[in-house]
Amino acid sequence: MNDRSSDLTPEATGDVIKVDVWSDVQCPWCYIGKRRFERAVRDHDGAVEVTYHSFELAPDTPLDFDGSSIDYLVQRKGMSPDQVKRMLEHVTALAADEGLAFDFDSVHHINTVRAHEVLHLAKAHGCQGAMKERLLRAYFEEGANLGRIEVLTELAAEVGLEQAEVVTSLADRRYLPAVKADGDQARAYGISGVPFYVLNGQFGVSGAQPTELFAQALTQAGDADG
Repeated sequence: MNDRSSDLTPEATGDVIKVDVWSDVQCPWCYIGKRRFERAVRDHDGAVEVTYHSFELAPDTPLDFDGSSIDYLVQRKGMSPDQVKRMLEHVTALAADEGLAFDFDSVHHINTVRAHEVLHLAKAHGCQGAMKERLLRAYFEEGANLGRIEVLTELAAEVGLEQAEVVTSLADRRYLPAVKADGDQARAYGISGVPFYVLNGQFGVSGAQPTELFAQALTQAGDADG
């Protein structure tokens, strides 16, 4: 493995646009936004380097929430079951437009801190982007319980991480300070929701915006550095 901490688009030339993304693996808009942003990056004439940062949407959630997606959102949002069902149907349809097959009936709501720690381990080994994608797919499409160490270990092995190192890093919590530091930086930036994109430390884009808006932001960031 190499020591790159982020993903750099291959075959791109010119100045590199550095994009810092705050997100959570249990955020559906983060996955939808990821697909839209990736399209903008593919069409952008230049190099884009992406680093993911931890943002815990619900740090008070139990490691393994006992209940369905509807139960979870009724409790957290104070919405009625019918309202939640309609909202999930709407999000599922938007995800499908991006080629994603959300299965909220199978989602295991969890405390995501362990998943964020694994993402920092993956960052140290240069495979953070692959790890992020694998965790999102496992959570939203495969019903994986990302609160369980054995599940995280198996998923991490799929992207090339050593299982023993994953287990050890979660046991000694070596990346927990990095997770907390990301949260502190988010608060310093005034970030209160995700996904949130910061381009070259200057331009902020909040939410799962349309691809066209992401493309404009990349162009603006590139022109500012030109």
